Amino acid sequence: MLSLRAVLPRYRPSLEQVMIIPHYRGLFLCAHKQLRFMAVYNKLEKMEGECMEKRLEDRSLEELWQLFPIFLVPHKKEWADWYKEEKGRLDVLLDAGRIKRVSHIGSTAVSGIWAKNIIDILLEVPDKKRMAEVWEILKNNGWLCMNTSKNRISMNKGYTEKGFAEKVYHLHIRLPHDHDELYFLSYLQMHPAIAKEYETLKLHLWKRYPHDRDRYTEAKTDFVRTYTERAKREYGNRWEW
Repeated sequence: MLSLRAVLPRYRPSLEQVMIIPHYRGLFLCAHKQLRFMAVYNKLEKMEGECMEKRLEDRSLEELWQLFPIFLVPHKKEWADWYKEEKGRLDVLLDAGRIKRVSHIGSTAVSGIWAKNIIDILLEVPDKKRMAEVWEILKNNGWLCMNTSKNRISMNKGYTEKGFAEKVYHLHIRLPHDHDELYFLSYLQMHPAIAKEYETLKLHLWKRYPHDRDRYTEAKTDFVRTYTERAKREYGNRWEW
């Protein structure tokens, strides 16, 4: 790349002299143009590299765990607003005939405890036909499919090739009577001391498994199951249709 040192090796005139003397002004402008060209070239090269980054669906599970680590933060009051905003968008996309109930679930719905900065939403549908329709609509409107099973679909929004977006959502699409999360959530909301125990457990597991979601989730299973069962005994059929 051409530099002023290269074109003016023996004599270094002042900037005023460069701009007054035609010979030096020509050399200066030539070097200046090349410097600008290289700056633009480097920017384009960087953009090309960004475009060639792996798509999320092409990454291994280990790569995804590195890009999207478990990270807990103190409770945020705005989480409730994030849920309401996204529920409003879902209501517009999906007519009432396809949805039985939409609920804010997970630790972000429990006041006062640390949680991942991710809003979990439970979307209950009446049957498999509606489930397929919902999946088709959402995948064409910014939602990515995380995984599917015979009776469940999980989708997300806010996962990018650069990492988490400002707002991140997990959507759990379920069939009738598959909503244990509502019982567990209710129990934590009604028993603050148990909610704090759950927070302590999660903070411990976060430090132990920051890049292993499977182990992090598995290690919470016994706690979640215990208090879900207690909630069902205490609340009866509160969440049944």
